[in-house]
Amino acid sequence: MKWGKTMKKIGICACYDNYNYGSMLQAFATQKMITQLGYENEFIVYKKEKNLQYIFKSIPRAMNGYFISSKANEIKRKREINRHPEVKENIERRKQEFKKFENKYYEKLSDEYIGFNELKKGAKKYSSVLVGSDQLWLPIGLESNFYNLMFVPDNINKISYATSFGVSQIPWYQIGRTRKYLRRINYLSTRELKGKEIIKKIANIDAKVVVDPTLLFNGEEWEKLIPVEKIINEKYIFCYFLGKVTKYRDEVKKLAKKKNLKIVILPHLDDFVEYDETFGDYRLYDVDPAKFVNLIRNAEYVCTDSFHGTVFSLLNHKKFMTFNRFNEKSKNSRNSRIDSLCIQIGIKDRRFNKDIFDIDKEIDYQEIDNKIEELRKKSKNFLEIALKNNME
Repeated sequence: MKWGKTMKKIGICACYDNYNYGSMLQAFATQKMITQLGYENEFIVYKKEKNLQYIFKSIPRAMNGYFISSKANEIKRKREINRHPEVKENIERRKQEFKKFENKYYEKLSDEYIGFNELKKGAKKYSSVLVGSDQLWLPIGLESNFYNLMFVPDNINKISYATSFGVSQIPWYQIGRTRKYLRRINYLSTRELKGKEIIKKIANIDAKVVVDPTLLFNGEEWEKLIPVEKIINEKYIFCYFLGKVTKYRDEVKKLAKKKNLKIVILPHLDDFVEYDETFGDYRLYDVDPAKFVNLIRNAEYVCTDSFHGTVFSLLNHKKFMTFNRFNEKSKNSRNSRIDSLCIQIGIKDRRFNKDIFDIDKEIDYQEIDNKIEELRKKSKNFLEIALKNNME
């Protein structure tokens, strides 16, 4: 441990309890790396105090277009799932697996801070507060003043590590407040090239572009973090789709038929997908993030529209294909994180472009590993320098 005269913990603001494979794995990797660098740390547990003041402050958020759209989709998703009791029960089983992972793999969580005032007081015990990674700066979350670190006092070191806006542009009515919180952060980094552009345009700051926390460890190091385990005893294609596009699933069927392989899926992740009720040979629910990693490790092929599906395919030297989850023309598109990864590492040919059998094109993993290692070293260096700072 890096103990000093005024040594305190590092507070981490992350989606540690968002039951999503990518979110939990990046939170886990963030905590592991900070521990390896020699710092005591904990995830900050914050619960909003839903009093009259909270309701009053929530009014502007309720008028936010992103919020309205998100809530409408959430209601629609719940309605669809409620119409299928068996699916609802299976999704609950999956949540229990996530909870077990949280209890087994996370090192430390803070005491629960209830309400913003308590959160502000609690922040004083940290030497640094770090936010990241993941899409924590989505416009919908601005009003909470949590992931933008507005609760952290001026004299405490503030770090963003690989934090993402998740969109290609910030709504005009949020630009002023976004500029304000960005300029308070002492060490500013983002995961995407687009994020760097947004920060430069809004705050006139040259942010660093760093790798997602899951890429701070190589494949061998991940085997020490999460032991290898065989989940399926047959040869298979692991199909990890968050989106609902049917034609992508049909492409996977073509590949499976030609290669005589089974299809393994994790159904109904972000939405209820009617097609997934009959798609795939193995439709798994009892899968925590550790088993998710192992399903990729042991697959013959991986087909995904997910950023972290792509990352773990790379780390495990898989034959894989990445599909676009969002329409490129949509202002709400979140494809930028995969775009950045493809540009930085030189894997544009792994994006689906009409022919699924392009998945068999040779991948030079020696070259890819070298590129990732170079980015990894720069990212770890940024994190080491940022954590060494003491504002007191």
